[in-house]
Amino acid sequence: MKVWIDLTNSPHVLVMRPVIERLHERGHEVDVTARDFAQTLGLCERFGIAHTAIGRHRGGSLAGKAVGLADRSLALARWARRRRFDLALGHGSNDITVAAAVLRIPSSTTFDYEWATVQHNVNCRLARAVVVPDAIPAERLYRYGARGKVHAYPGLKEEYYLADFEPDGSILHELGLDSALPIAVIRTPPAVSLYHRFENDVFSEVLDRLSGAQVVVLPRTPEQRAELERHGGLIVPEHAIDAQSLVAYADLVVSAGGTMNREAVALGTPVFTVFEGRLGAVDERLIAEGRLKRLTRPADIALERRHDTYPQSPRIRRDPAVLTELLCAPVGGAG
Repeated sequence: MKVWIDLTNSPHVLVMRPVIERLHERGHEVDVTARDFAQTLGLCERFGIAHTAIGRHRGGSLAGKAVGLADRSLALARWARRRRFDLALGHGSNDITVAAAVLRIPSSTTFDYEWATVQHNVNCRLARAVVVPDAIPAERLYRYGARGKVHAYPGLKEEYYLADFEPDGSILHELGLDSALPIAVIRTPPAVSLYHRFENDVFSEVLDRLSGAQVVVLPRTPEQRAELERHGGLIVPEHAIDAQSLVAYADLVVSAGGTMNREAVALGTPVFTVFEGRLGAVDERLIAEGRLKRLTRPADIALERRHDTYPQSPRIRRDPAVLTELLCAPVGGAG
């Protein structure tokens, strides 16, 4: 079987890495395309994922996203036309879903945040399988055209792609961090996402609150990097790093996005969310279980060295083969 996977954002590389490996193990041929956005290409290189770079992000406006979707989908369709793929896979990638529909290639989409309305109205209608965590009620997806297509998996996607993960302490030396002192890891808001279209005042206050401590901030875009450098007093990596090891050794994680929050949950690191959009079912469940805390007052943050060492708690490790099979549902599974 010939499988096509498209990666459009940094977390997608992490999610799809073990899927690619499982497909290769089963003798399938896999081709990967990737968009030049955030650290997507850098992470492909770090994980040794062979890929073809096609297209770039066109900005956060609805018009810019529409132009980007049309242009990149057309470019992907031209690239894929003669390659005769049997299946196309993406993590929230509208581009591959549209291109696959044009070329009549069966496709699957996966995501774990259900309120990205524009994105899901495209993907759920065109894809043959919609793969999501079981925390998301299937009926929430019906309005996007997903009725009869939903395939649910237990737990967090992070518990699957971190199943084979063990932290590498060299990340502390790489970033010049003192392991005897508290370490905070901060992830910037998804500023160009349509579901997060406002400034995050709480995030800015968190940076001020932690000023003077060992704070590593992971930006998403060059514009965010420039703003953080102007802020000063922060450690801002210049390239894609082993963020999962950093999170594992951190004493505190604060993120305005989703993936890093859930990585911290999966790795047992205390984590606060400052996401100001509508909470998804996954985060609702984690907050109800006490595994994730919602931060509204930065004064509530206390950065202290944890008394325990990694691993912090028994980890849940889930088999990526489960995700692989669900994603391959349109062609009867991965075999």
